[in-house]
Amino acid sequence: MRTVTPYASAIFIIGTGSAFAQAPEPFVLGTIYIGSDATTSIGIDNEDLTRTTPKDLQEVFKSEPSVSVGSSLPISQKIYVNGVEENNLNVTIDGARQNNRIFHHSATTYIDPELLKAVRVDPGVAPADAGPGAMAGAIAFETKDVGDLLEEGRTFGGRFITEYQSNGDVFTNSLALFGVSGRFEYLAFGKYADGGLREDGSGVDITGSGTGLTSGLAKVAFNADNGGRLELGYEIVRDDAQRPLRADFAGLRGVLDTRTYTLERQNLVLSYEFGNTTAMWNPSVQIAYNSTDLYTGPMPGATDAYAGKTTSFTGKIQNEFQVANGTVNAGLDFYSDVADINGEGTAVFFAEEKATNIGLFVQAELDLTDRFRLSTGARYDFQEFEGVDGTTYDNDGLSANIAGDFDVTDAITVSAGASRVWGGIALAESFLFDTAWTYPASIEPVTSENYYLGANYRVGNWDFNAKLFKTDIDNARTLLDPTTGLFNGGPGQVSDLDTEGYEIGAAYTWSSGFARIAYADIDTKINGGPADSYTGRYLTTPLGDNLVFEVANTWDRLGLTLGADAQIVFDKSAAGAPGGEIDGFEVVNAFAEYTPRRMENLTVRAEIDNIFDETYTERATYGQEFATVTPLREPGRSFNLRATLRF
Repeated sequence: MRTVTPYASAIFIIGTGSAFAQAPEPFVLGTIYIGSDATTSIGIDNEDLTRTTPKDLQEVFKSEPSVSVGSSLPISQKIYVNGVEENNLNVTIDGARQNNRIFHHSATTYIDPELLKAVRVDPGVAPADAGPGAMAGAIAFETKDVGDLLEEGRTFGGRFITEYQSNGDVFTNSLALFGVSGRFEYLAFGKYADGGLREDGSGVDITGSGTGLTSGLAKVAFNADNGGRLELGYEIVRDDAQRPLRADFAGLRGVLDTRTYTLERQNLVLSYEFGNTTAMWNPSVQIAYNSTDLYTGPMPGATDAYAGKTTSFTGKIQNEFQVANGTVNAGLDFYSDVADINGEGTAVFFAEEKATNIGLFVQAELDLTDRFRLSTGARYDFQEFEGVDGTTYDNDGLSANIAGDFDVTDAITVSAGASRVWGGIALAESFLFDTAWTYPASIEPVTSENYYLGANYRVGNWDFNAKLFKTDIDNARTLLDPTTGLFNGGPGQVSDLDTEGYEIGAAYTWSSGFARIAYADIDTKINGGPADSYTGRYLTTPLGDNLVFEVANTWDRLGLTLGADAQIVFDKSAAGAPGGEIDGFEVVNAFAEYTPRRMENLTVRAEIDNIFDETYTERATYGQEFATVTPLREPGRSFNLRATLRF
C-alpha cells in the first residue's frame, strides 16, 4: 500500500494576494455550468481549451473527476463517463454520430484536441435529439470555426504554433489559415508531431510511446442574405508508429515487443441551417460520413497482418419550435454502419457486420415557472442488423427521458433526471469477427436505465455542487462467454453492467481567475460481480476515488497567466492485482503563459508536466489488476515550451 501525500496543496500558492479580492464580474469557468444543467452536464469551452492546451484526451478531461481516460498513448485512449466506456455513449464530432469501435486494444474516438473549440458531456441522462445509442449519455466534440480564430474587423488571419516537449524530444508544428470573403468563410489547418520514446518517472522507456501524428481540418461556409448557412467540414487524424503488440498495455508475461499500428480517422460533414426563420420554422439538415481505418502489422516472427475498418453514413433533419415557455425540437435521424476486417499473410479472410437505423425524436426544453425548468423527450428507433453470415435481425424500441431543475432559493438548485434507452444490436469490433460464427435465432437488444440526483449552492463567488448517479445496462453485446471468461463465446454473447457513484465539488472565482476542487467515487459491476479491466471490455474499468484540483490567475497588465492542476487517485482493492490492490498516485502540473504588451500577437507558454516525477499508471488504463500484464506507465517529468504566433 502507498500513502497518498498532498502534493497538490502546492497549487494554491499560485495566485495568492490581491488575486483573491472579490469582484462584481467573476472569472468565467467554463467547466462548471451555472444554469439549468448546473449539476448534470459537463462543458469544456474554448476558453478552457485555450488555457489548458491539452495534448491528448487525458488532458482534455483531467479536471473532471467523473470522466477518466485510460492509456498514456493517444492511439489506445478510451473515455469513461461515470465509469461507462464511450462505446455506450452517443459520440458526435460536429454533430456527426461516430462509429469507431474497431479494436479493443486501440482508441475508440481518436481526436486531436488542437482542433477542438468545445466538448459537452451529458452523463447518464441524454436528450432524445442527441441521437441513437445514448445508453449512458452523450459526448459532443465541436471543432474550431473561422469565428473562433479570426479577429473582429479582419478578413484574413493565420496562426502558427510550435512546441517542444523534453520527455521524448517531441516536436510539434501546426499552421492555420482562415478568413472571410463576402459571404464565404474558409479555414485550413494542418499539424505534424514527431518524437521518440518517452520515459516514466523512474527513467524507464515506455514501450511504443513514440509520437507520429498528423491531423488536419478544413471548412468552407456560405452565409446567405436570409440568414441561412451552408457549411462543409472535413477532419482527419492519422497516427503511424511502432506500438506495443497490444497497444493498450506494454507487455504480457514480461514480453515488451512492438509492431506497427496505423490508425486513420476521417469525418466529413455537410450541414445547412435554413433562413427566414420564424417561431414555428427553424429547420436544419445534416449529412455526414466518417470512417476509421486500423492496420496492425505482424507479430514478431509471424506474417499475419490485419486491416479493420468502420464506416458510418449519417443524417439528421430537425425543426425547433418556439413555444410559450421554451422550445420543442423534433425530427428524424438515421445511420448506416459497417464494420469489416481483412486478414493478410497466411490468414487471408474478410468479414463484416452491418446495421442501419432510423429514429424519430422530440425533445422539449421548458421553463415551467421562474424556478422550475423541465427537459423531457422521447425517440423511437427502427434497426436492421446483418451478421457476418448474412443473418438479419429487425428490431425497434422506445427511449424516453425526463430531467428537471428547481430553484429552492436564489442560491440553491436541486436537480433530478431519469432515462430509459433502447439501443438495438451494436456491431461487434472488427478484430474479433469470425467467418465461422453461427448467429442465434435472436440477440436481445441492449437497453439501459439512468438516474441522477444533484444539488448546487451558490453564495458570493463560491459555487458548491454534488450529485449521485446510477446506470444499469442490460444485454450489452460484448462477446464475453461467462462460462469460460473469454471473448470467444460467439456473436450472441451479452453482458450486464451496473455503475453507481457520486461527485462533489467546490469552486471560487474572482475577477482574474479561479480555484476549484472536485472528488468522485465510482463503483462498477459486470454481471453482478466486481468489474475488472478484462471482463469490462467495451463497458467499464475499475476506477474508485479520484480527487482533482485546478487553479489559474491572469494579470492583464503583465500579460501573464499562471496555473496549476493536480490529481490524486487513491488505492483501490482488486483481487487479482499484486498485493491485492491497485496503487494510487498523485501528480501535479503547472504552467506560465506570457503575451508581451508590445507584441500581442505572440504568446509564449512554459509547462512542467508531472513536477514530482511520479511513476504511475492512470487508473483507467488496462491491466493493472493482473500480475502477468505490464501496464502502460504515464510519462515522467517533462519541460514543455510552446509559442503561438497570430498574424
